[in-house]
Amino acid sequence: MTLLSHHILPEERRPKLKALLGRGRPLRFMETHNPLSAIVAQTASALALNGETARFDGLWLSGFSMATSRGLPDIELAKFERRLETIEEIAAATDLPLIADGDTGGESLAFQLLCARLETIGVSAVVIEDKMFPKRTSLADGVRHALEDPHLFVSKIANAKSSLRSTDFMIFARTEALIAGAGIEEALRRAEVYLESAADGILVHSKVNSGKDVFEFATNYRRLCSAKGISKPLVVIPTAYPQFYECDLAEVGIDLVIYGNHQIRAAHAAMTNVCQLILQHERALEAQDSISTVRELIDAVGSGE
Repeated sequence: MTLLSHHILPEERRPKLKALLGRGRPLRFMETHNPLSAIVAQTASALALNGETARFDGLWLSGFSMATSRGLPDIELAKFERRLETIEEIAAATDLPLIADGDTGGESLAFQLLCARLETIGVSAVVIEDKMFPKRTSLADGVRHALEDPHLFVSKIANAKSSLRSTDFMIFARTEALIAGAGIEEALRRAEVYLESAADGILVHSKVNSGKDVFEFATNYRRLCSAKGISKPLVVIPTAYPQFYECDLAEVGIDLVIYGNHQIRAAHAAMTNVCQLILQHERALEAQDSISTVRELIDAVGSGE
């Protein structure tokens, strides 16, 4: 790899997501929080269960992971300017399509400005969630989540769409109704409003380990799309229900699967383990099998020659 091996212009990257959607299987996007994690996801490949070589289709610019990597809780404390700097660095390290986590988007003007900046960088899409600002992280226990009025929410999306310079940049409406305990009916009521809005797709999120509510939502969402004659992509983040294969999700009409926080969790587990091994043995030898070699890191990012 060289420093320029994944150089791509914003106008070349931005339309990639739209071009990939509808290819007959759910797209898979891996969470990234810095350029190295982007490189790892870009270069990862494995022989899948179907006998074909599997790769990630794109990268999820996770707000949770970027906040966590800075030692901050996921409550919109990390300023978007700092996150945009990280996103620009990630964009320079990979040519995969990028989807940004927009949290609640803040006030309408702030979300407009965010979308304009992301579009300029070459990001393909942003996800905005229908919780009140400042939000609390979705998967925490014992947290009360206040939902935004759905009509105010879609007006924020419409305002942002009106300021875009291209038709490539997508805005996904993320309903947190299941996270907030409002139930399937409320989630579908909101989805109906979002379907008829300027949003380009819907993301439904849940922390129910069985995944039953997401599957029920997805089935009814497809019926709703059929009844209205509107088809927009459906996205999930299966952190709480990792037992399902992508083909299981495809059966209920899921178009895109985001592995939302797996690299930051892997990094935390690995760093914790290495620190404990070094403390336990009072030397680094026992940690050698648990870490990458210096040569592997040089090969990953390039030597600068």
